[in-house]
Amino acid sequence: MHSKPRILIARAISPEVVERLQQHFDVQSNQEDVVWSPQELAQQLQGKDGVLTTGSQRIDAALLSACPQLRIVANMAVGYNNFDVPAMTTAGVQGTNAPDVLTETTADFGFALLMATARRICESEHYLRAGQWKDWRYDLFAGAEVHGSTLGIIGMGRIGQAIARRGAHGFGMKVIYHNRSRLDAALEAECQARYVGKQELLSSADHVMLVLPFTQENHHTIGEAELAQMKPTATLINIARGGIVDDAALARALRERRIAAAGLDVFEGEPVVHPDLLTVPNVVLTPHIASATQGTRSAMAGLAADNLISFFAGKGALTPVNRLA
Repeated sequence: MHSKPRILIARAISPEVVERLQQHFDVQSNQEDVVWSPQELAQQLQGKDGVLTTGSQRIDAALLSACPQLRIVANMAVGYNNFDVPAMTTAGVQGTNAPDVLTETTADFGFALLMATARRICESEHYLRAGQWKDWRYDLFAGAEVHGSTLGIIGMGRIGQAIARRGAHGFGMKVIYHNRSRLDAALEAECQARYVGKQELLSSADHVMLVLPFTQENHHTIGEAELAQMKPTATLINIARGGIVDDAALARALRERRIAAAGLDVFEGEPVVHPDLLTVPNVVLTPHIASATQGTRSAMAGLAADNLISFFAGKGALTPVNRLA
């Protein structure tokens, strides 16, 4: 009989977090960072009481029925669309996520991607590296203004608000937003943001920033019809989740210059990227790195570890995503 609960760490994480967990648990850690199939994950979870996941491991009814000993899944991400939450609740398995610790870092990256997209940084770098830069021209990679422009944010949670503050306070942008529910007046004032309908946002924003969680209702929030409502000079930035944008429709709109440019950190079916996106010049592509600073990734793993420690100490999860009876 094991005296300590048995924990699986499903992907490589900061060694100091592994060491901390080893003080509390019997730990099996995947520091080789092998990407397991669902069947392999279920196999690795045999006899485990808890698991630390990274957002790419699917926790569904099939896996839960194969792992009856499992009691908690701690996601090292703010999003948890890899969880089938109702199935977890039915199975009596606690799910947790890692909010707050990545808000400011992710907002920084959202702005970095917006700037790179608006000012055509990647396009111009490719041009320079290819030896094509021969002389000055008045319109050489002339992009879109950022300061003083209209920023439209879809999804006004913590990260959306942090982006709004950067836009309004740092760049004098006019900020409009659309969200399932309107923010209270004090928060709106702090973010200097005005609530509008989705259609008004799409048709009047110079830069559209997506920061909404992935749900079935949010699938293809931006598709052919929505892209058609945007200004031809506008940019679209997605730091939310793949599947919120119809990537094939976006690639067509970019190629036909129906919108000016896009910046994408997330993709449908990632790490596979729609091949059409790889062939259009007016898109900045990054491999899901919005929260990737050393400090933030460590804090995300640390919060997942804190959830496991608190749960098995009988104090309950710190950041639960489901309520168990």
